[in-house]
Amino acid sequence: MKPENNSLHTFPPSRHFTIDIGRLAARKHYVQALLEIDVTKARKRIRRIKRTPGAKLSFTSWMIHCIGRALAEHRQVHALRKGRAKLVLFDDVDLSILVEKEVCGVRVPLPLVIRAIDKKSVAEIYDEIERAKKATTEGGGGLVIGERRESGPVRLYALLPGFLRLLVWRVLLRNPFRVQRMMGTAVLTSVGMMGAADGWIVPTTIHPICFALGSITRKGGAGKARPASREYLKMTILFDHDVVDGAPAARFTARLVELLENGYGV
Repeated sequence: MKPENNSLHTFPPSRHFTIDIGRLAARKHYVQALLEIDVTKARKRIRRIKRTPGAKLSFTSWMIHCIGRALAEHRQVHALRKGRAKLVLFDDVDLSILVEKEVCGVRVPLPLVIRAIDKKSVAEIYDEIERAKKATTEGGGGLVIGERRESGPVRLYALLPGFLRLLVWRVLLRNPFRVQRMMGTAVLTSVGMMGAADGWIVPTTIHPICFALGSITRKGGAGKARPASREYLKMTILFDHDVVDGAPAARFTARLVELLENGYGV
């Protein structure tokens, strides 16, 4: 292929963060839960509410609201290790989601940390996400939406060789309170909902717990008079096995499924 048939694009500094997080995640011990959740009741209510003028509601904001409630009731699930023998259980649930922004001419997913989601309404969470979508990001420096980041250190970080970048990360991750400030204690990705494929996505993460939303499909279900079509969400949850064992993780999962299937908060 001739060189003139190709194009050269700028590699944004944020991609180095993505690469390094993937390397760090490969060293952690995650348990994966692949769920299929009946969200028929919630989706019906959300569609009805969204027909109201000025409604501040989305499926994602409602999902975050439910996750916040379940995590507040099961704090160990999003705990962070402190040293070898201690866990820090946080009073607030700070969750990171990815919002696609244009950086250096390339659309990349950037994290937005929503603080204290367990204490916010669905409308408050919705407003925060919408503000992040409208925010501008220039020069590759704002790698966390809504929080000030100087572009100089970010560009310097991108120039470091890989082993030094990983060393920086390991130093940062030793302090659980710094980790909470930087990226929260949970993460949600809904990229799987953007495609038409029926299935689960299994992401990588360095958070103690990660939620990945896949497709929503319709299936026959047991209606009162005749078989009715139901809507099922494919969801993947990653649990850090160094932080939580199977039994508390299962209790948390059961509670979250209960909230989602009953349309909690809408």
